[in-house]
Amino acid sequence: MKQPDKNAYLYACAFAFGDLASLNRLNCLPSYTIKTKSPTMSVVAVLRSMTFRSRFRRICSFRRFLPSVLRHHSTYTPVAHLSPGIERYKDLQASFKRHLKASYNSFSNTPDYSEVYGRHHVYFIEGNCIYRMDKKKQGESKPEQVVHLGQIPVGEEDDEETRPEEWTVQRLRLSPQEKHLAVTVKAQHKQALRCVLVKLGLKRSRVLLTLDHVFSFEWATDEVLFYTSQEGLRCHRVHRLDLTPHGSNVRSVYQESQPDVFVEVVLSRNRQLLTINSSSRTSSEVLMVNVSDPGLEPVMVQPRQPGLLYHLEHWRRSLIVLANTGPGQEYQVVKAPLSEPSMLSWHTVFTPRAGTVLKDMDVVEDHCVLLAKTAANELELIVVPLIQPSQAYTLQLPSWACSVESKRPGLADQHVLEFLISSPGHPPVSYFLYPEKGLLLPASGGSPKNQGSAISTTRLQACSQDGTLVPLTLLHGAKCSKETPVLVHVYGAYGRDVNMDFCLEKRLLLERGWALAYCHIRGGGELGLSWQRGAHVEGKVKGVEDLQACLHHLFSSGVSSPSLTALTACSAGAVPVGALCNRQPDMMQAVVLQSPFLDVLGAMEDAQLPLTVEDREEWGDPVGNPKHRLAIASYCPVHNITPQRYPSMLLTAYSADSRVPLAGVLKYVEKLKEAAAKIEHEPNIVVNIKHGGDHLEAEDWDLMLEEEAFTLAFLYKELGLDPPPPSSRRRRTR
Repeated sequence: MKQPDKNAYLYACAFAFGDLASLNRLNCLPSYTIKTKSPTMSVVAVLRSMTFRSRFRRICSFRRFLPSVLRHHSTYTPVAHLSPGIERYKDLQASFKRHLKASYNSFSNTPDYSEVYGRHHVYFIEGNCIYRMDKKKQGESKPEQVVHLGQIPVGEEDDEETRPEEWTVQRLRLSPQEKHLAVTVKAQHKQALRCVLVKLGLKRSRVLLTLDHVFSFEWATDEVLFYTSQEGLRCHRVHRLDLTPHGSNVRSVYQESQPDVFVEVVLSRNRQLLTINSSSRTSSEVLMVNVSDPGLEPVMVQPRQPGLLYHLEHWRRSLIVLANTGPGQEYQVVKAPLSEPSMLSWHTVFTPRAGTVLKDMDVVEDHCVLLAKTAANELELIVVPLIQPSQAYTLQLPSWACSVESKRPGLADQHVLEFLISSPGHPPVSYFLYPEKGLLLPASGGSPKNQGSAISTTRLQACSQDGTLVPLTLLHGAKCSKETPVLVHVYGAYGRDVNMDFCLEKRLLLERGWALAYCHIRGGGELGLSWQRGAHVEGKVKGVEDLQACLHHLFSSGVSSPSLTALTACSAGAVPVGALCNRQPDMMQAVVLQSPFLDVLGAMEDAQLPLTVEDREEWGDPVGNPKHRLAIASYCPVHNITPQRYPSMLLTAYSADSRVPLAGVLKYVEKLKEAAAKIEHEPNIVVNIKHGGDHLEAEDWDLMLEEEAFTLAFLYKELGLDPPPPSSRRRRTR
């Protein structure tokens, strides 16, 4: 299911450059199946938090075109700089690479939502082509090629050697009557997207035109496309493209002037309403376009109001609104007539019970379906009949459920909600919700073998320094002890939950006796908007205290010990990890950081950096507010390094990263080495700086395996663990 922020921000997660992420969750192919809408998460959260990992994993491991991906030659230069001492991990890396390949093969049939269903055909990607098949003749006829990526014209910003195999599909949309297809593609190691419009024919389809720097887009009719244009890391313009018999016309329909606002276009689930969502981290403004209106003119719903976050769905002649107008400024469901959409006409439909927060919303025919998180940190579904809201009922999800992703419905799927449930150790399982009947059923035959029945999910609570109870999710196989190695995950920024999607590398660790801990510290969104507000700007240090409390609770509960503990985080999640390393370096043995944001003070002082102005809402303004400067200086990882025994560290960064400046990573490493030189113990600090990437992981299958295998080798070596036995190989028969 999409999160309440599924507009600009979660699609940015699904989008590869953010995924957002893969994510929004994170995450290429699944990203174009998610309808995104969200007022709560800032684009900065996505841009600084999302990695390419989850999206690329699904592309490479779960799709039919894996063999063609493996054959592609990549021009990606893997390493610009790697610290001395890398040879000590090489043998283990080769072993883990073999194990990872075997694991990917064993989960090749894991369900995903990479197909797109139109009125008459189902569309999918294989190799360098987009294909379609008649829905009535699936499996009976040969797929029809719609477009070959080699047909995409080379733009002014593309290199001359750009090849078709270097394009990856990001998002795909069909016009209502399936006359046209719009698809965004991205060249490897490039940030900008290109939108390709294809005329669909009975016998032959052809490319009509291409649009550069397109981020989000939706068809209002078969001839009218609304889309946003991306400038740097911002989307603040909406355009309307009209296809005519003689060509096309483009005109601007909306422009946002505020620098901290991100704009996206979204289509309602029933495809009757197109919205222009203009959202910052703290406020929303939405314009709606009724697709049945001949003029297709945007109409304001509710003008921006400080502190008001909301997004829309359509039902009959009403708007169903998820807005933070509930107790404590948390989300509740309200309704308004289409003719009078402003806040003055909002009437409460459903308010969750105390301790339960709403994470997402869908409208399925006459029912509002809400994804909620309980006070016990468990996910559940709440179904609200819109005709009789007082008859709302709750459906429990499996106790191991940590992540939910909904499917973008086809025209014939409006009565049912299909979604995937997963956890870091449980592969996705497809479920169907029939709200009219109150039925929640798993898909028959859609689940792979070995779903993870041997993996236990335990919900814990750690008491932080100020008495706040911090949720902690523990995944493990056998009963944990002080000899159990544990990999601790954390994020805690921008109101974004720590990523708990299925991950084959994490599954591999669980199968080999590890435990996985996920710390839901303040600053994230696990317990609602108030949870985020509890640790931002001057309160950021509370997230560090929460992380420390989580580790202490694990150890005091008999789960692992400091010498067998490793911490991992990406992007802004590196802040609490780096801060804890300065405060209590003896609480962990190793640290793995991906695109780490470590110089908070330096970044917030430099207004010329792409995200600084927007980001000051999250971290504070050290230039204009002395209190903010003191608060940031008290925890900033770079500015609190002292001569002491630090854990071993693996830091991966990218030379072209415009979100997390490479200079901050290099400054951190330099200061860390200077401090280590003053004492007898010098930790193993491995710095992996890659060319390009721009906040992404490797876009090449083999290089992705190399990175993951190296990380596993680093963890095993630094924690002093015995390597896993060689993966079994089948003997060749003559």
